[in-house]
Amino acid sequence: MGVSAGQVSQVSRVGSSLFGLLMVGAAVVGSHGPAVAAGAAGALAVAAGIAFRPAATIAVLLSVAVLLMSDPSQGLAALSGLCAAAYLVFRHAVGTGLVMGSLPTIVSAAGFAFAGLVATSFPLQVPWLPLVAPVAVVAIYVLVTRPFMG
Repeated sequence: MGVSAGQVSQVSRVGSSLFGLLMVGAAVVGSHGPAVAAGAAGALAVAAGIAFRPAATIAVLLSVAVLLMSDPSQGLAALSGLCAAAYLVFRHAVGTGLVMGSLPTIVSAAGFAFAGLVATSFPLQVPWLPLVAPVAVVAIYVLVTRPFMG
């Protein structure tokens, strides 16, 4: 017996809601004042995202605002970001017939979360790094795309 489209849609809705609430919860841990209010608004946006898909993006932006207003640990910030990626993948798969998550999507999200954790683990004091980063990104882009250019 196969799985119906309605069952897949229901699993997507429940999965997206769980990841959305975990995203907001991880962002709010240890927060105070306005950050908690933004977290509550984020939880409401997750609830609204069940019926109104664009509210999912608002929920993610509110979680980012909570992280900016508070001083979370790197682990909680990475967990919130990883849950945000899963939340958006699940939420935007509802009713579209798309795969909720593929192995490359999962590996990429987890890999970037791990890379972010590693990058923030070392307290580097390099004031010129933000000036070099855009040039390095363009150089990497040119090197990667060079074999495909005519």
